[in-house]
Amino acid sequence: MTINLPYFLISVAIMALVTYLPRMLPLVIFRKKIQNHYIRSFLSYVPYAVLAAMTFPAIFSAGKEERIFIFLTAALAGLVVALILAYHQKGLLTVALSASAAVFLAELLMKLAA
Repeated sequence: MTINLPYFLISVAIMALVTYLPRMLPLVIFRKKIQNHYIRSFLSYVPYAVLAAMTFPAIFSAGKEERIFIFLTAALAGLVVALILAYHQKGLLTVALSASAAVFLAELLMKLAA
């Protein structure tokens, strides 16, 4: 198998540009601290929205057919823990790690009970 080097380099450059621009543009556009209360409030919820966007599809597609009950129960346990911690305004890392631990423990308990 041969690699088309110009195509590969152009593809990497485009991917780098596409991933770098959304990170760089806010720093260039908003040089001063954002004073608007509504925009600051909206931006404070973005990390939780991103976590939810990554988590919900995995919850609803979790598991294999023969053990679907175990996987869905574990996913539901992780969802409940994440929602409770997010409601109590815990940090994003705390929410993600606690939800992962809840999924692990629930899955372990369900497999031991079966």
